[in-house]
Parts: sequence; C-alpha cells; structure tokens
Amino acid sequence: MQYTIEARQLSGEHSLQRPSVDAEPRRTVVEATDAGEAISRFVHAEESELVSFQAVHGRESIAMVRKNDSVYLVRVYSA
Repeated sequence: MQYTIEARQLSGEHSLQRPSVDAEPRRTVVEATDAGEAISRFVHAEESELVSFQAVHGRESIAMVRKNDSVYLVRVYSA
C-alpha cells in the first residue's frame, strides 16, 4: 500500500528565524504494509530520529521526528 508522508519543520535550534507555519510541507510517498512501517522507512531514509508516533487505524497518523537540530511534525496517511 502507498502512504503519503508530509513533513513540516516546527523548530530548529540554530535557525535565525522560526519556520513559517504557512510553509508548504515536504511530501514523500512510501510503499509499506501499514503507517508504522511507512514512518519507519521515512525515518531511516531521512537519517532522523522518531520522537513520538500516534497511529490511528484508517485515519491520519501523526509523528514527531528530529533531524540534526530541527523538529518536524509528520503526517502519515494512505495515498
């Protein structure tokens, strides 16, 4: 099954400016058996760290991911 993953930067320690809330999220499509596998593949591909993950069967799942000095809100839903 295909999952769309949208990642939006929330903060960065060394940023001169806070990211805009209105900034477009970065979208990725991942092949996986479920949302948990999809986020795991995304985290591995991005060389990042999964901070939290809330899976909701049949709906959008939400994760927080850290990469370097930035934190991202990540939405996972079937494509």
